[in-house]
Amino acid sequence: MKKVILGAVLATAAAASMDAMAVTVCSGGSGTSAAVSVQGGTYFIKAGFTARCSNNVALAYDEDATYMRVGAVSVKGRNMFAGSSVGGAVTGTPCATSGCTVSDAAAAFTKAPTS
Repeated sequence: MKKVILGAVLATAAAASMDAMAVTVCSGGSGTSAAVSVQGGTYFIKAGFTARCSNNVALAYDEDATYMRVGAVSVKGRNMFAGSSVGGAVTGTPCATSGCTVSDAAAAFTKAPTS
């Protein structure tokens, strides 16, 4: 019986993680404002808002029903930063190359916790 319950919990967790989606908000150009909208279904964001990005900042996020995690870089910098609604500190790690790229922002949020 315990194995069945454990299997059901793992299957539910796997299905929930499949619902997660990555969204790029800022692409590292001049400072912009970008609308972040509700994706529908059972995602973390319940009301849309406007994100304001500084010059040279690339920002991406990922969400599902239980968490939201964010990754950001400065395209003139050397480190990527990640944070999560689950808690804990913002973490920083070096980018793959000497200058960060927009794809590093999306890679950053994968380092943030989901549980």
